[in-house]
Amino acid sequence: MTTSGQPLASGSAPTVVPLALRSLFPGPLPGQLVSLRRALHQHPELSGVETETARRLATALTDVAGLRPADVRTIGTAVIGRVRGRRPDAPVVALRGDTDALPIQEATGLPYASEVPGVMHACGHDVHATWAVGAAALLVATPAAGDVLIVLQPAEEIDRGAAAVLDAGAVDGVAAIFGAHVDRRFTVGQVVADDGPLAASADTFTIELVGHGAHAARPQESADPIVGAGALIGALQSIVARRLHPATPGVVTIGTIHAGTANNIIPDHAVLTGTLRTVDPTTRRLLRDEVERIATATAAAYRLEAKVTMELGPPPIVNPPGPTAWARQAVRTVLGDRALAPLGIVNLAAEDFARYMERIPGCFLRVGAREPDGKPVAAHSPHFAAAEESIFVGAAVLAETARVASGELAVSG
Repeated sequence: MTTSGQPLASGSAPTVVPLALRSLFPGPLPGQLVSLRRALHQHPELSGVETETARRLATALTDVAGLRPADVRTIGTAVIGRVRGRRPDAPVVALRGDTDALPIQEATGLPYASEVPGVMHACGHDVHATWAVGAAALLVATPAAGDVLIVLQPAEEIDRGAAAVLDAGAVDGVAAIFGAHVDRRFTVGQVVADDGPLAASADTFTIELVGHGAHAARPQESADPIVGAGALIGALQSIVARRLHPATPGVVTIGTIHAGTANNIIPDHAVLTGTLRTVDPTTRRLLRDEVERIATATAAAYRLEAKVTMELGPPPIVNPPGPTAWARQAVRTVLGDRALAPLGIVNLAAEDFARYMERIPGCFLRVGAREPDGKPVAAHSPHFAAAEESIFVGAAVLAETARVASGELAVSG
């Protein structure tokens, strides 16, 4: 690592750019990107209300990345920038960065920690948005064959943003799309660009158990939904334990249970909610069917009625070989062969980037965000913060991926 020497608008730490990338970020650009990230981190906004975030990013695309104002537009709280390529007739490629924060009270102690009570960037979207702006700046300096759309997308955390961008037609005609997520399990300079499953589907369910209330001293007069809920929670865990092949990834998690109003009253209903995570369509259908079957049967055993509702979330991300090969080529060009790291696990977290990949070929990456001497910290934790050096890795890799994909698509089509 080496210091670029550029002053920052906030905070006291120097701007640090990985040595292998220093020549790609000349002049004031490193300091501008770090200042942007810190401003986003200090002023987080929740999904769907990223108004100031959108304004700040639209300004950054012109003032930092160098796009023409006519090439930047806002759709709701999404910001779409167009970086002009060398050939107007070449296929269009897109790069996506998400922008929303989470309802978590920050506990990092950073000098640029969130100033918004109960809201923080605990998933790295401040970095994702910043490296998308950085990628735009690099593509302005060294354009791809065709135009590149910079998609700064809101509402990823509630699975609404990608669908809104798609419904607005903002990425119509895009031939390939790429995105990435910070990951503190990997150090800065490591990039995961694997083909195959990279993230899971995320469906949610609600089970209402309806019985008969009674005095707690006379349980025989009730049909107790709390006892039924206890049995149901254990029974649902048998889906993964006994219905899935041991090598097949799957998760059934109960996240909430609500019942009762007092310690001497047996209530007449209980409500459980949870999530289902899978990486293939067959398992996804199986888990949904089994939750409904077991809920209905268990409720009947306890003289209850089960009302089950399912909400389908984003599908799994399964990186196809072609676009993944372009991303891997970009990583090698920018950082060398040793930068490529295998994911090494089955990731059952979800990503609404999968919505784009239902319609557009693409690839989703994981970018190391842990300092060399740092510790892994889980995303969605009040202590989560991505190392600032990851900004430059993400920007450089995504910009080069766009160039490689654009060039390949221009030749083939």
